[in-house]
Amino acid sequence: MKNIRNFCIIAHIDHGKSTLADRLLDFTQTVTEREKQDQLLDNMDLERERGITIKSHAIQMEYVYKGETYILNLIDTPGHVDFSYEVSRSIAACEGALLIVDAAQSIQAQTISNLYLALENDLEIIPVLNKIDLPSANPEEVKDDIVDLLGCSPDDIIPASGKTGLGVEAILEAIIERIPAPTGDPKAPLQALIFDSVYNSFRGVETYFRVMNGEIRKGQKIKFMSNGKIYDADEVGTLKLNQVPKQVIGTGDVGYLITGIKDAREVKVGDTITSAVDGCKEAIDGFENVKPMVFAGIYPVDTEDYEELRASMEKLQLNDASLVFTPESSAALGFGFRCGFLGMLHLEIVQERLEREFGMTVITTVPNVSYHAYTKKEPEKAIIVNNPSDLPDPSKLDRVEEPYIKASIITKSDFIGQVMSLCIEKRGQITNQHYLTPERVELNFDMPLAEIVFDFYDRLKTVSKGYASFDYSPIGMRASNLVKVDILINSQSVDALSALIHADNAYNIGKKMCEKLRELIPRQQFDIPIQAAIGAKIISRETIKALRKDVTAKCYGGDISRKRKLLEKQKVGKKRMRQVGNVEIPQSAFMAVLKLND
Repeated sequence: MKNIRNFCIIAHIDHGKSTLADRLLDFTQTVTEREKQDQLLDNMDLERERGITIKSHAIQMEYVYKGETYILNLIDTPGHVDFSYEVSRSIAACEGALLIVDAAQSIQAQTISNLYLALENDLEIIPVLNKIDLPSANPEEVKDDIVDLLGCSPDDIIPASGKTGLGVEAILEAIIERIPAPTGDPKAPLQALIFDSVYNSFRGVETYFRVMNGEIRKGQKIKFMSNGKIYDADEVGTLKLNQVPKQVIGTGDVGYLITGIKDAREVKVGDTITSAVDGCKEAIDGFENVKPMVFAGIYPVDTEDYEELRASMEKLQLNDASLVFTPESSAALGFGFRCGFLGMLHLEIVQERLEREFGMTVITTVPNVSYHAYTKKEPEKAIIVNNPSDLPDPSKLDRVEEPYIKASIITKSDFIGQVMSLCIEKRGQITNQHYLTPERVELNFDMPLAEIVFDFYDRLKTVSKGYASFDYSPIGMRASNLVKVDILINSQSVDALSALIHADNAYNIGKKMCEKLRELIPRQQFDIPIQAAIGAKIISRETIKALRKDVTAKCYGGDISRKRKLLEKQKVGKKRMRQVGNVEIPQSAFMAVLKLND
């Protein structure tokens, strides 16, 4: 055990985490020349294109230092705020962390939030100043920022470059010297933490774990503590670039387990594995079921593809257990699914993977969050509202509560005014303002989650000219004055466009929605009214004018009554047409509701 080191890498998006991981793998000769490729641990096309880590990975390296061979387990973490629960479990499986800071961009919001997570778990932090070879790098200033943040000495900070490989040897030495070896009792009953799982279509779910106490043997009967189910450990081993089967994985080590489970939902990140006979009494702290934060409807473009979409979603869920979906039907869009996502990035990724991996073209409705409604009859019992149509009748409603978040925004001091006015417009309340340096400031707000779901992140980048970074964590539910705004097209309510909106903003948003839809819905042979309504009260109306044929063109002069007769005849025809006319709503209309401020 004394020669094992478990560590993770924490960094903001695009600070060079995956590239530096590549250099560590090169230096320890974990990968051969033939296997080498950029961002080796990001094996999804989407991850490479966007330059982000979506799924966390683990890999084992061996390094000889002062004549002794050390085993280094790198547990990679996703960088985006949506996947913060996965990050917390990866951190719980480690004793140390490399804190990577870009020498050109300095410390960002994500870095700070993940750093606090690491400090809560008593991890040894090794600060690394990356990208120092860039012409725009500002190493001295950023070094001072890191010293202020961590309270370490400037000599502890390792200057490095993922591109050139500078400082990689110093990082490996620091991992061995500074990070403590794992602690645990090899004689105690088995207790292992699951920090990730992947689905293999041939062998079922592969579970990645870290042994805290005891050991896990091939062929042993093991139990998952969250659901009490018992399985056989068909194969255990360690994670090099390819899996290496072993007979036993001891205390402090990281490995994979194959039990032949076919349902990914049975393997939960953060769960505890123990022995089926004489197992440990207590689970490892911190386990929770992943809670979706954002909900949206996903419908097939053609209703006949419903079963195919269901099959695609189930296959996708095997790879991404945090995707939650239930069937629902909509009067406007037919049969589809109500899906729960961790955040807007997760929603985009799921939509893109459905299109790429399964060839499914889908319509996504307006994303919203989960509310709690209380009726006058039962003011203590919460009704969970994931879809605006689930909201009880306003006459029976006592109150509605919505989820709030604590938002942390780091920006240049020049943009404080614009960032504040954006957050206040989104119903945020400032709780703290802290200058990290004379140039950079951290602002904390309490905000409703529903307000950041739409276009908040894009607008924040716009008002700060790309210099603001944003991170959030949920802080619970608060009562709020919310109303349901329905959109009626040709007097028919389109449930996919209805939304729960704060009463103060309802009129403006209803008006903007009507104006936007008027531009996007194609003209028909008859007038189409578009209305926004709260209950029975219409708050806004726009009309799409009919395409008209000039029926009076053949009347040259003559009596006005001839023209009038032709126009009256046309009017009657238009009226009848409108009664039976159906209005096709294009996909762009559903997506446009998200971009009301453009």
